[in-house]
Amino acid sequence: MTGPAASAAVDALQAALAAENAAIFGYGVAGAFMTGSQRGTATVFWDEHKSARDTLASMLRGRGARPGAADAAYKMPFTVHDRHQAVALAAYLEDGVTAAYLGVVGATSQATLRRFGAGAMQRPAVRAAYWRGSAEAFPGLPAARKSR
Repeated sequence: MTGPAASAAVDALQAALAAENAAIFGYGVAGAFMTGSQRGTATVFWDEHKSARDTLASMLRGRGARPGAADAAYKMPFTVHDRHQAVALAAYLEDGVTAAYLGVVGATSQATLRRFGAGAMQRPAVRAAYWRGSAEAFPGLPAARKSR
């Protein structure tokens, strides 16, 4: 696959990689405010993000692209000062990763890559539901606005 379709696929994989890197950093912030089983779960999820990062980097190299480097630091979407805010941050990060993998699905017609993106978006959607305590109808998509 070459040309614009290949470029779109690489761009989508780079976006997913960036989301994974942001989640890795963000879990470091969130985990600092968690204890006990929550911290243990956060550590497992953090490790899953590192594994996904490595998979994406390998996929990009396989396509002849250089994987984007992680930022040295990330601006958090809101301030985290306690366990409740840390849990909200974890759910927010997982939503971002889900959306990034949805972008992989939409960026290509290549069946193998679409299947990868669809499968990969399931894991962060489940993790977000864990932190949120409920699942969203369409994970990865902006919430539908309620009509007034």
